[in-house]
Amino acid sequence: MNYEKIAKCPVCGKTEFRNKLVVEDRTVSHESFAVVECAACGFQFTNPRPGPDDIGRYYESDAYVSHNSGAAGLINQVYRLARVFTMRSKVRLLNRYAPQRGRVLDYGCGTGHFLAAARGAGWQVAGLEPNATARAEATQRVGQPIGAPEDLATLETGSFDAITLWHVLEHVHALNETLAQLVRLLRPGGVLLIAVPNAASFDAQHYGARWAAYDVPRHLYHFVPATMARLLKKHRLALRATLPMPLDAYYVSLLSEPAGGGAARLLRALRLGFASNRAAARHEGQYSSLLYVAGRAAAGS
Repeated sequence: MNYEKIAKCPVCGKTEFRNKLVVEDRTVSHESFAVVECAACGFQFTNPRPGPDDIGRYYESDAYVSHNSGAAGLINQVYRLARVFTMRSKVRLLNRYAPQRGRVLDYGCGTGHFLAAARGAGWQVAGLEPNATARAEATQRVGQPIGAPEDLATLETGSFDAITLWHVLEHVHALNETLAQLVRLLRPGGVLLIAVPNAASFDAQHYGARWAAYDVPRHLYHFVPATMARLLKKHRLALRATLPMPLDAYYVSLLSEPAGGGAARLLRALRLGFASNRAAARHEGQYSSLLYVAGRAAAGS
């Protein structure tokens, strides 16, 4: 196993880090990984981490529902039920913030449910997905070929009105290189919609190292609003809106609760999810997950 040790902060480039947490991979390997925080800008990331050639085995689980639409179990049943509502919401947000109902690229499209929903709403769609099984299912669901992330550099400059990353950016090894490519693909007025977990949320503070959205080592980065804003500015992107994803608090809380317990576990998660959303509504919008809407910054800004 080859592990990458990050020597420079991916956001600010500084080299001094402090240890924040040690988190167990509760999904696949049960190995432990360190989450560190940049002493200069506060950006949090998993360090060291498996390299691109080794990370694949940490996704090898039938329970990993974004790669397997048929995954079994209570949690995945809840996920599929919520997906009915979230897909509609995502398409509404896309229609609201994109300059026109034209072309959308879903980067890390999983099994293609969002692309199918967007196409049904009149969008021309394209998707890229690293997992071969999920890519094959997405190709079948969408009815057109779905590419791999390596195809990103071959796409035409300025060819998309919108690019979406639904809980994907935290998985991307080449963070800055990928963002630069995505910005290149935007048409004038085009938007990036980036949904990620929020490590400053109430549920993150409550569960600590058990917070499921740390999801090490699959999640390489652990964003909060300040560090996301700084990353976007680095890539000459202007933040247009920061929006809550309130259903995520319930799902993440359910994943964070100890296994077993049946109805009691579900009830605890519902209570905690409600408390997290209530705290976010009262205090600076620190929801469990946030959607950042960004576009190219004006020249000189």
